[in-house]
Amino acid sequence: MITLCGFALSNYYNKVKLVLLEKGIPFTEERVMTGSKDEAVLGASPLAKVPFIRLADGSALCESEVIVQYLEDLHPTPALMPADALARAKVRELTTYIELHLELVARELYGQAFFGGTVSEANQARVRKQLEKNVVAFRRLAKFAPYVAGDSFTTADAAAWVSLPLVALASKLVLGVDLLAEGGVDWKAHAKLIGERPHAQAVAADRKRAQEEQLAAVKARAEG
Repeated sequence: MITLCGFALSNYYNKVKLVLLEKGIPFTEERVMTGSKDEAVLGASPLAKVPFIRLADGSALCESEVIVQYLEDLHPTPALMPADALARAKVRELTTYIELHLELVARELYGQAFFGGTVSEANQARVRKQLEKNVVAFRRLAKFAPYVAGDSFTTADAAAWVSLPLVALASKLVLGVDLLAEGGVDWKAHAKLIGERPHAQAVAADRKRAQEEQLAAVKARAEG
């Protein structure tokens, strides 16, 4: 049995969780926060990042895309990657663009967008310039026909569903404009399409529950 470690507010955790559900792989969940000093966590994820998975034989694997590709190799049916080698590589290429060139860049805005912090005007300008460039590049690769890589649901759609809304919302809240939409990426239609899948609805429900629990905890601390 696979144990998925992390927490339901993490987009990368939810990416792996969606893939597990879509492939019908049995798993359990263990709540682990980022930055843990626990040796058991560091032994599985040396940078204390989530998600990571523990396997029945005691081994572990970290980094969400590595985990996803392992799951595809371990359980090739139902396939979430094309059979053709180049087509598989194109799916990985799209995922890299989503996570490295969009989400990771936009992540510099999250402190102000979601956590009450502040991003300097200089950093805002730098992030905006980079995102504008990267969105145009991503739009050249993405098909949205209707899925990111073409006519079939792939692991790139799991990556897009959990991360593109964050990129759009962070840019809207901090920079005043949804840079994805401005760059011609119809992420809302894609989010709606994937959100209609039963397994995506299950992931979204768990994420919403975690958000409500977090808000309740914050409120309790403030009142206490």
